[in-house]
Amino acid sequence: MQFGAQVSCYRIDWDDIRTVVETMEAGRWSSVWFADHFLPPPGRPEEEHLTAYEGYTITAAVAGFTERLRLGHLVLGNTYRNPALVAKMAATIDQISHGRFTLAIGAAWFKREHEAYGWTFPEMRERSDRLQEACELIRALFVGDGPVDFDGRYYKLDRAPLSPGCFQKPLPILIGGTGEKRTLRTLALHGDVFNLDGWAGGPMSVEYYQHKLDVLKRHCDKVGRDFGEIKRTILMPTMVTDDESAAAAFLANRRLGAGTLAGPKNYVIDCIGKFVEAGVDEIMFGGIPADDLEGYQRFDAEVLAAFD
Repeated sequence: MQFGAQVSCYRIDWDDIRTVVETMEAGRWSSVWFADHFLPPPGRPEEEHLTAYEGYTITAAVAGFTERLRLGHLVLGNTYRNPALVAKMAATIDQISHGRFTLAIGAAWFKREHEAYGWTFPEMRERSDRLQEACELIRALFVGDGPVDFDGRYYKLDRAPLSPGCFQKPLPILIGGTGEKRTLRTLALHGDVFNLDGWAGGPMSVEYYQHKLDVLKRHCDKVGRDFGEIKRTILMPTMVTDDESAAAAFLANRRLGAGTLAGPKNYVIDCIGKFVEAGVDEIMFGGIPADDLEGYQRFDAEVLAAFD
């Protein structure tokens, strides 16, 4: 069983991020993940001038001083970068890290940062179309033996090489989101990793998780994909506390779904255990402040240690 953490890269200093990652590298953690936002969500005007590190750059930096942790984003926004550039950057980080990078990408949702930076923010249907096409293009570059041609509606390649190529053969693609009509079909076609995002507000229950997997399996059956090839992961907002009011505030302030891990240590461990029994391959925990080094150390010693 693997456990990772989503470490915040906004409203924080770089030195705090580095210290937390170094602590994770020395502990029981399997992976570290960063967000990909240019303004701290949810984008209230008074917060638009707060710190927000660029997600790809910070992951490249982390790749340079770690040796064990897997690296990725939860998740990159497809509308922020040309997908061929995304593939090139992914292969570079995969080489730097000797095969520890997962490319995680979604359709993007945060309208305000598109407005702030002058980027086009298409309607949801077009964003879904663009994501599917981008994933097809990226996959073609990842597995190609030479220069790649691609003639899509939104993206094109003219004998584009990916050199150096990926260290991993192939580099895995996590497709963010669990939209049942489009996103999970895109995952069945072009992805390697499923992720149930607890920040999205859905119930954090084994039943809900299994429902999404059932939908994914139907898509896999229709497109001729082996469902067993896809890794199953969860991003789980988490707060370990004996303070009931603090747990309730954590849930209410982020409008988190029922079953989110907010409560005493034993409650959190029991809930994690249910997902482990259900066959989850990796759980990424979010919500521990990046400047709370002791919080990461306690979670390692008191929660992750229960699954040694």
